[in-house]
Amino acid sequence: MSFDEVSAGAVVFYRGGETVEYLLLHYPSGHWDFPKGNIEPGETPEKAALREIKEETGLDVELLPGFREEVEYVYTRERRRIRKKVIFFLAKAPTKEVRLSWEHKDYAWLPFSQALARLTYDSSRRVLAKAHRYLSTLPQT
Repeated sequence: MSFDEVSAGAVVFYRGGETVEYLLLHYPSGHWDFPKGNIEPGETPEKAALREIKEETGLDVELLPGFREEVEYVYTRERRRIRKKVIFFLAKAPTKEVRLSWEHKDYAWLPFSQALARLTYDSSRRVLAKAHRYLSTLPQT
């Protein structure tokens, strides 16, 4: 299947001691989701994810190897059906100090259960659950 748009982003987390919190962004359309954006020509999905996270949050994150989830969906823009794929990675934030871009209304750092409840889309909840499970198998990072 070919896609009209391919984006990349990440489940961004911050670990403070025993607590892990996940970063969610509040989009102008009202939904809550992870930082992400379209992959530019010549860009790898990893580079696109790092760039988008930096542009949208000001954070210089580190992608953790071994985690990659893809979500596919269709939406309508100007009466045209758009087939979209989003590639998500898992990213560790060095700080919780977010500088939110003009593209978003708000952000929140939330523990897993609250982040799961806040996310708008089932596909994002599935990605978060997989990321959380994956993170729990790793030594403290």
